[in-house]
Amino acid sequence: MMSESYADGAAYIHGADAEEQARLALMNGLINENCLRELALAPGASVLDVGSGTGEFTRAMGAAVGPAGRVVAVEREARQLAVAQRHEAPNVDWRQGSAYQLPLRAKEWGHFEVAHTRFLLEHLPDPGAAVRQMVQAVRPGGRVVLADDDHSLLRCAPEPPGFHALWQAYCTSYHRLGNDPYIGRRLPALLHAAGAQPQRVTWVFYGACAGDPALPAYVQNLIEVLQGARATLLKHDLFDPNYFDDVIAEFAAWQTRPDAALWYGINWAEGRKPR
Repeated sequence: MMSESYADGAAYIHGADAEEQARLALMNGLINENCLRELALAPGASVLDVGSGTGEFTRAMGAAVGPAGRVVAVEREARQLAVAQRHEAPNVDWRQGSAYQLPLRAKEWGHFEVAHTRFLLEHLPDPGAAVRQMVQAVRPGGRVVLADDDHSLLRCAPEPPGFHALWQAYCTSYHRLGNDPYIGRRLPALLHAAGAQPQRVTWVFYGACAGDPALPAYVQNLIEVLQGARATLLKHDLFDPNYFDDVIAEFAAWQTRPDAALWYGINWAEGRKPR
């Protein structure tokens, strides 16, 4: 898989091929329930989902707001959008467009009750511009919800051989593309700078340990994350190509340890547009 660059300067390190779409489906199955609980959508709410990807979480939002609610989903990548549109979602309006110039109608600006984005800002060279668009889209008193990564939070214990070095190389690749692998810690600052009042932060837990039947799925997702970034890592000479496969194999074997444990947290920040 190769990273993909776009006219707006954004670069998605994992690309958008079939393997990446399958990985996204796996990841959504692991985290969507917890994210939906934190989002706490009210029936009948109007929601803007920016960077909706393959649409699994967007459809969950549509189900949460019910037939009286509405979700406008914005996705830049045509292949991701095509996957999302294959599934029935009667109260979701799928639109192709950029987070920097949201494809909203004039009457929609300033009328959404919630604007949400997840795992998008870390891939944007100007995340603040996207958050400003979201703040403009919600009504006075409306919520702006940002969920994104701080990749320094990942912990595996006992440490799989070579894994820390590979993960650090993966984080460095973000910087080479003009992105921020640690943006999760900046989410309240982005809200404030965009004109929203930060009101709540938390983490959405991601992880498992030996004895938890979900551990193989978490490990597989991380393996596919790293495999998807392989071309970028090697292109920028960030990791030894002769060692890459060995580290991945060690990590795959690591999950069978009776003491294996993996911790991660998705950073979550909410703000409100002033009334």
